[in-house]
Formats: sequence, structure tokens, C-alpha cells
Amino acid sequence: MLPHKNVLIVIAGPTAVGKTAIAIETAKALGTVILSADSRQCFKELSIGVARPSAAELATAPHYFIASHSIHDEMNAALYETYALQLLKELFQRYPVIVLTGGTGLYIKALLEGLDPIPAVPEMIRQKIAHEYQANGIGWLETELAEKDPLFAARGEMRNPQRMMRALEVATATGKSILGFQSKISAERPFDTIRIGLELPRPRLYERINQRVDAMMNAGLEAEVSNLLPLRHLNALQTVGYQELFRYFDNTLTREAAVALIQQHTRHYAKRQLTWFKKQPGFHWFDATAYPTILPFIKSRLEQPAK
Repeated sequence: MLPHKNVLIVIAGPTAVGKTAIAIETAKALGTVILSADSRQCFKELSIGVARPSAAELATAPHYFIASHSIHDEMNAALYETYALQLLKELFQRYPVIVLTGGTGLYIKALLEGLDPIPAVPEMIRQKIAHEYQANGIGWLETELAEKDPLFAARGEMRNPQRMMRALEVATATGKSILGFQSKISAERPFDTIRIGLELPRPRLYERINQRVDAMMNAGLEAEVSNLLPLRHLNALQTVGYQELFRYFDNTLTREAAVALIQQHTRHYAKRQLTWFKKQPGFHWFDATAYPTILPFIKSRLEQPAK
């Protein structure tokens, strides 16, 4: 069962839906490796709070882009596109089929379709915006974007601080909306794709998210975040699971309130992820508990003649 053209099997979906387990089973069944598309699991300093695969899971199937970078490194969708394409070029020489899994929609889109080049943003601007957000919160971002990028303020992800900061960086540096750099022209790729989307009924997904956050706290998330307090200004730490506990250490939230906020913000994030992926073309959607039907579907698609 070897395709005539290299194939990337994409397994995507919201956080806590069960992507890791299904990706590992698929990679094992096909004798191949896994490339992560998670914008936070790539950072070696972050483990519990990003639900990094366990040592046992990582030993079961080789993973790439897991703990491969530092939170001091710049990482974004454009850099991921370059990194992943070069890595796939090397991996496809050994594996005709590779599994890609993760929940960072923009990273997956960048790899599959390409991104329009956005001018570089001076580091001084990036740091200033991160500092202002740290001091003044999401309300400050909303006000700044309404003034400097009203197009993004009207159509962009206005509850996602990382996307908002990125849009504000571009608007500040170029005077133009980040949306104006999106031409929607897909790049050609030297591989085919099989795109699998995983979902669960919302009450079940939210239950799993709440349970996961509780498990993270029991596993030592509080200590992990405490050790990162001196680095809280870094862009990699402007994210759910860390920001709430920073506020707890600042004595502006109780521990119980911080945990509840992590759960709430993660649920909101999962909803945004699902909305994003549902808009992307070419995905075949499965209930995340339906692995016995997912693998046969993938195999049947692999047996079809290459386009």
C-alpha cells in the first residue's frame, strides 16, 4: 500500500479531543512518524500546561516539533511553514506517508497552503506591545486595534490575544491591516493530503477539558508556571494556562478562580478552534471515538491513485 506520491495525513481538531492518541495509532499502523502542528508544545520549557505528549507516547512513535525550540526563540506560522517544509522534504525520503497533528489552525494552513509574506516587525515594537498587554490586558488590545486596524477589529479573532498582538504589531510597523496581506492563493505542495477532523459532542469535549485542567494541576502545573515567572513577558507565555496562574501569583486571583478561568478560557479556545477548522476545505470529519472507522478510511484513500 504505497502511494505514487508522498501523502501527509492531517489529524486536526480542538484541544482535548484526542488527537495525540489517534495520531500515534495511525503512525504505528502505517509505520511512520508524526509532525506536530502545535504552537506551544514546540517549546522545551513548557510541558504540563501545553499537554505535551508523555514520554511513553513519544517513545511509541517518533515525533518532530515537540520540545524542539526555546521560549526565547521566535516562532510563528511563517517560520513554522519554512521549518516544516524542509523537515518533510527530508522525512519523505524515508517515509512515503507522514502524520501531521495539532490544533494550531494557522500553522496547518501555512504548511498546506502557504502564507502571504508579511513585513518583518521590529523587535522593539513586538516587546512594547507585549509589555502593554501584560500591564493593561485584552481591553487595551481591543482599543488599539479599533484605532489602528479597524478591519481586523471587525473581522479578526478579537478574543485571541496572540492573534490580536500579531495584528497590532503589523499595523504599528506598516500602517496596514494584517488582513490586507492575505491573498487567499494556495501554494503548490509536493505532497497530497488526507485531512481528518476530530470532534466530540460539546458537553463531552468540555467535560474532558475540565478534567484535563484538573489533571494538569495535580501533575504540577502550579510549580511549572512559578518557575517561569521571571520570563512572563515572553510572547510564548501569553497563553492560556500560564496567564491565569501568573495572576494567581500576583494575588489578583485565588487558586480556585485561576483554575476555573483556565478551564473557561480553554473551552472558549476549543470552540474557536472548531469554528476555524470547520471553515477549512477538504476535511473529513469523524467522532473522536471512532478510530476503528478512521484508519480504514485513511487506508482506502491511500489506495486511490495519486492525483
